[in-house]
Amino acid sequence: MLTKRIIPCLDIKNGRTVKGINFVDLRDAGDPVELAEIYAKEGADELVFLDISATEERRKTLADLVYHVAEKVNIPFTVGGGISSVEDVDILLQNGADKVSINSSAVKRPELINELVAKFGSQCIVVAIDAKQIDGNWKVHLVGGKVPTEMDLFEWAKEVEERGAGEILFTSMDHDGTKNGFANKALSKLSKLVNIPIIASGGAGEVSHFTDTFTEGKADAALAASIFHFKEIEIKDLKQELKKDGIPVRL
Repeated sequence: MLTKRIIPCLDIKNGRTVKGINFVDLRDAGDPVELAEIYAKEGADELVFLDISATEERRKTLADLVYHVAEKVNIPFTVGGGISSVEDVDILLQNGADKVSINSSAVKRPELINELVAKFGSQCIVVAIDAKQIDGNWKVHLVGGKVPTEMDLFEWAKEVEERGAGEILFTSMDHDGTKNGFANKALSKLSKLVNIPIIASGGAGEVSHFTDTFTEGKADAALAASIFHFKEIEIKDLKQELKKDGIPVRL
């Protein structure tokens, strides 16, 4: 049986780690390189870095950060934010990233997924999907959740898989930062719909939320930010509790 992965997420703005609630009200959470090193030592399975304010001219800044993180950690890490071309991905992979995450750029030009998969392989292409419920339907949002679309979460997830992406990182904007648990009904539906791994994001607040997303939500991995950044839950303690709950994890 494949082990379930625990993935700390570092949202990066102006070179610092930040965390908010429902994608707003950001507060500083520390130096991303230092946090990455700590999480790797504490037993994180992977890391995700999202440059939430990325623009084309800041690509070099993110590449430098990736390089410094790669020097400090020995676990896979994914980098996202402002990636819109083969060249962007090339730079990040050359600087030590293992995978890249694309979001808005993939929605605007879905062929980008095919191009990146053809060049770098499915295993390093993650498509992040930010969605929230509008009138009972899950709708995809762009630009860090600021721009709503008419695109349906489940239809887009299926297309993402068909275009060759290796994983989907699904963040429920309704749950983000609330610490009330993951969007397990939507996650379960996603896992039945696609055959690639689903990373659950948005809503982690206590150990039971992780157990629930692995059992009820059928997630392959669970991503969290503030509970790790502010030491509300230690990764090693979380994994011990998950093991007690019968969840296969790497200790």
